[in-house]
Amino acid sequence: MVRQRSMNTVPVRANILRIKMNLPQEDNFQSVTMSATPPSYGDLGKSARDTFGKGYGFGFVKLDCKTTTSSGVEFSTSGTSNNETGKVGGDLETKYKWKEYGLTFTEKWNTDNTLASEIKIEDQIAKGLSLTFDTKFSPSTGKKSGQIKTAYKMDYLNVNTEVDLDFAGPTIHGAAVLGYEGWLAGYQMSFDTAKSKLTRSNFALGYKTGDFQLHTNVNDGTEFGGSIYQKVNNNLETGVNLAWTAGSNNTRFGLAAKYTIDSKSSFRAKVNNSSQIGLGYTQEVRPGVKVTLSTLLDGKNFNQGGHKLGLGLDLEA
Repeated sequence: MVRQRSMNTVPVRANILRIKMNLPQEDNFQSVTMSATPPSYGDLGKSARDTFGKGYGFGFVKLDCKTTTSSGVEFSTSGTSNNETGKVGGDLETKYKWKEYGLTFTEKWNTDNTLASEIKIEDQIAKGLSLTFDTKFSPSTGKKSGQIKTAYKMDYLNVNTEVDLDFAGPTIHGAAVLGYEGWLAGYQMSFDTAKSKLTRSNFALGYKTGDFQLHTNVNDGTEFGGSIYQKVNNNLETGVNLAWTAGSNNTRFGLAAKYTIDSKSSFRAKVNNSSQIGLGYTQEVRPGVKVTLSTLLDGKNFNQGGHKLGLGLDLEA
């Protein structure tokens, strides 16, 4: 009897041991329940804006090319041609990331003959802190400009500042966003030290979940706006925006939607209160090659013409 009883208790102890081993560690449990970092002020309402902005190129023929070398240097170039004026423009960008030291070096040039350099260091001085030094130079005019940017991200808080390097008196730009359980509140300001004047003062409130986003904002106490974004299902995304200016009876609003047909193609449509209808279609011809066709129709003057067409080609290797 004694031997039989000891044999029965062995698997019970083993099961208890398995249960104890499968319990989550305290640190892991805290990381799961910890709140995510809120977006920056400029990214508030971005999902709704993307439904109106991305996938359209009315009145332009555009070519974008991206490639990365074996050493990790990224090259990006783009060119545009205005269908109405015939003006052609382009730019070239190179980027190299030194991941061991959190450094990113970026060089830019455009057909307006403007050179730009940017050095960014991230998560080295402190976790979540990034510093950026940005300079621009135009050889034809001799004009120079520079900025120092800082950004700090942590749970519940996202703060960033920009200082224009102007010897007459720098302009300080700042923004902060607080987030808690999906609720977002942000403030953005600009202060001209030369004039000792607050030149911009914006507020924003929002709510964000996995498939729904609400954003409202007040700019300088005179411009009011709001947007709603909803991901209806895996294939359909919708957006609504609304804007109003104090002292004016003109209210602007629009509706937009994106429908993903399959993994290689998507269709977009949008309309505003001016009866302007935008349509866009994107097709991946082969891996790394995408073609976008878009058009803007004037619903009020449909028979008179004046509609705009756009063509875009994206190459990536």
